[in-house]
Amino acid sequence: MNPIYLILIFVVATLVGYFIIKNVPSLLHTPLMSGMNALSGVTILGAIAAVGIAVISKGQDTLMANIIGGIAVIAATINVVGGFGVTHRMLKMFNKKKRETK
Repeated sequence: MNPIYLILIFVVATLVGYFIIKNVPSLLHTPLMSGMNALSGVTILGAIAAVGIAVISKGQDTLMANIIGGIAVIAATINVVGGFGVTHRMLKMFNKKKRETK
């Protein structure tokens, strides 16, 4: 696939995501984040698949594709772990047992 198309898809997805999140009220950010963790897991699979395709294709820019794909895997993993951490903290706020002992 032509790299220009991939860059264009990335830019359009970034802009659409920005405008969608910008219009979400702050009260909904945390519940939406917990739901988006599953989608971030799909992002990890996509990044792993992209690295796999780059390794199989053995093109001229294989090293650069591996580096960018590795960064994508790391960034998506951090996103998933952080999302679950925030969700866990949010759910702890609603735990009655711990709240009563304070």
